[in-house]
Amino acid sequence: MAAFTSISTLEGDARFDVYVARPEGTPKAAIVVVQEIFGVNEGIRRKCDDWAAVGYLALAPDLFWREKPHVELNADLADDFQAAIGHMQKFNQDQGIRDIEATIKAARAELGQAGKVGLVGYCLGGRLVFMSACRTDGDAFVGYYGVGIDGLLNEQHAIGKPVLLHIPTADGFVPAEAQQKMHEGLTDNRHVTLHDYEGLDHGFAAEMGHRRHEEGARLADGRTADFFAAHL
Repeated sequence: MAAFTSISTLEGDARFDVYVARPEGTPKAAIVVVQEIFGVNEGIRRKCDDWAAVGYLALAPDLFWREKPHVELNADLADDFQAAIGHMQKFNQDQGIRDIEATIKAARAELGQAGKVGLVGYCLGGRLVFMSACRTDGDAFVGYYGVGIDGLLNEQHAIGKPVLLHIPTADGFVPAEAQQKMHEGLTDNRHVTLHDYEGLDHGFAAEMGHRRHEEGARLADGRTADFFAAHL
């Protein structure tokens, strides 16, 4: 069963929508799926549905809601891509982290306080997952092709739970220099694991569209599933 529902902000002064996919029976844990710049579109909803199909409560918060609720864009359409860039530029990432934190809180309210919550994010969501690993009380964190993580390395001292990062080496939005800084800066952090995907580009694990690389997506998604099974 899957549908949008609304949850309260941490401050309790507003509500925003979250796509929630529930498994049959009792969830074994929860996974917060953090959107790309294209909103909670069909691809993100499919990822939630896939997690629910294997026993997880899956939630995807609508992070652009303060500017425009229910953004849903197609990465393969030029006009949609430009609109997505515009939404990203207006987006307040610190507020977004608080909305992710509110989503974690909502998940735990449903699971019970002993329930564990993992996060997985893509593109902008990959960056936000790294920020969440530094700033929230989630239990496990997975980022796919996160942008600008090399500029966040000064926050890594706050990481206390397992983090997995998927890094395509031909990422058009994360240059080789930035990737090198990530590897050098995180290599001694015992909580963080990095996997490179030789020759793959940004968006290789998208559910649909021209960006998807089937073999790479299966490899990364398999590693993610094993990671969550081990830590949630």
